[in-house]
Amino acid sequence: MKTFQGYQLIKPDELHWRPSNLMRIPNADYLERTGSENMGARLWRLPPKSANTLHKHIRAEEFYFVLEGTGRLRVGEETLTVPKYGGVLVGPDQLRQVFNDTYAEVLWLIIGAPEELEFLLGSKSTGMDLSLIYPTDPTQLPQELAGVKWPPKG
Repeated sequence: MKTFQGYQLIKPDELHWRPSNLMRIPNADYLERTGSENMGARLWRLPPKSANTLHKHIRAEEFYFVLEGTGRLRVGEETLTVPKYGGVLVGPDQLRQVFNDTYAEVLWLIIGAPEELEFLLGSKSTGMDLSLIYPTDPTQLPQELAGVKWPPKG
């Protein structure tokens, strides 16, 4: 794992927003262009009545920080409500899912380390055992979103 040297300024207008693969949540990767192999940082803009994947990590710890709105996070069997500017640190083996059961958009900054390069590479190949990250159906919604149809089709 190489260590990033020097610094790199990342301006908001340089971010590339895209929908996530499974759940279609708009997100922007802050560190993608830096080549950092130690840390990941991504903005997630959760629309009303939506959820990200239910997942865990092999080694990475993740810090979830709410920038706008009121965040909701499922960790194991618990549901947490995270106020604006509040944060939650989640260890690697904990099953977790960010979701939004409100009618207002919620903006999260999620930072993880160490970066799990196997997962990034594995998502594009058949060599990675994805059950390590997704031990259950990653698209299942929390009980708070019962009856909601997410992700959108198309």
